[in-house]
Amino acid sequence: MSPHDDSAPHAPPIGTLASGPLGTIADVPGVTVGHCTLDQDALQTGVTVIRPHRGDPFIDKVPAAASVINGFGKSIGLVQVDELGTLETPIALTNTFGVAAVAQAQIRSAVRANPQIGREWSTVNPLVFECNDGYLNDIQALAVTEQHFNDAFDNAGTEVASGAVGAGRGMSCFDLKGGIGNASRAVEVAGRGYTLGALVLANFGRLPMLTIDGMPLGRLLAERARMAQASAEAATAKATATKPEQGSIIMIVATDAPLDARQLKRLSLRAAAGLARTGSVYGHGSGDIALAFSTAYTVPHAADFIALPPLVADARLDPLFRACADSVEQAIVDALWSAVSVTGRDGHRRLSLRDSVPDLAQLLKSTR
Repeated sequence: MSPHDDSAPHAPPIGTLASGPLGTIADVPGVTVGHCTLDQDALQTGVTVIRPHRGDPFIDKVPAAASVINGFGKSIGLVQVDELGTLETPIALTNTFGVAAVAQAQIRSAVRANPQIGREWSTVNPLVFECNDGYLNDIQALAVTEQHFNDAFDNAGTEVASGAVGAGRGMSCFDLKGGIGNASRAVEVAGRGYTLGALVLANFGRLPMLTIDGMPLGRLLAERARMAQASAEAATAKATATKPEQGSIIMIVATDAPLDARQLKRLSLRAAAGLARTGSVYGHGSGDIALAFSTAYTVPHAADFIALPPLVADARLDPLFRACADSVEQAIVDALWSAVSVTGRDGHRRLSLRDSVPDLAQLLKSTR
């Protein structure tokens, strides 16, 4: 399956840094992603799993850190990541009420691989992020199960789909269809080349706020709807302009640059810059969380001492900060461009950006 719909107009490139060959988080060596999508009537949801490497992340942990930009969220596992600065399970994304089932699935998976966990060894820290897909998905059905995590894990590869797939199936973004978005950037730091990739679960924003590469596209679309008062859809679009920003976004940033957990904390915070460029103000009801990890080295579970590679000096981090902001913004745009229209619970419908704006390419060209 192609990661993108090649028939869609190309999303505008963000910034001037070059993208990696895939244009996804899988451009970072070793990173793979898998989806499991539930698409049946009122059930419009799923699970997405990001594996930092092909090995066992409990045995060979990777350095990581998170930033909570606005904490209206129900994720699990962040406390230990903040304390120890490592990941020891794959990263899982799902809907809000699916967190417990997916966390249990992660625990069972880790115990199957390492029966000493919770006995001779310490317990495992499952890491699950969530957004509320209850507008399109019957979230009360508690449809996400352990098997869905296992399927997403088994599906992990370097060909990463975007849009209404996996955990992104039921998500909304700027009153349009949102979901999974991907991007990557190639950077040079002190004469050495590195890759930074981002994957987002985009479920936030109101239409008039939408800004793409500096263009007030949301305001143009809201004005277009206002001008078409006779249309019921236009009246609905106008009504949403007065509602507060709600929803959430999860931003996962990966890089092969050698950084420690403290530096990754700094890097994760720059995801907020990319988010803000799209029009978000991190509203009261929004859970906006970013996590960054490095694949440059691993931290052995059983070790007396840990050998680190030479780390990037703090004064040389700016290219990575820039790549992080650009990649997150690009990934949000990718989620909008890649999504298809979805009808779910009680007939609720989210139109994709392409279905909402048939003349999208012409409109973007006219605003340049």
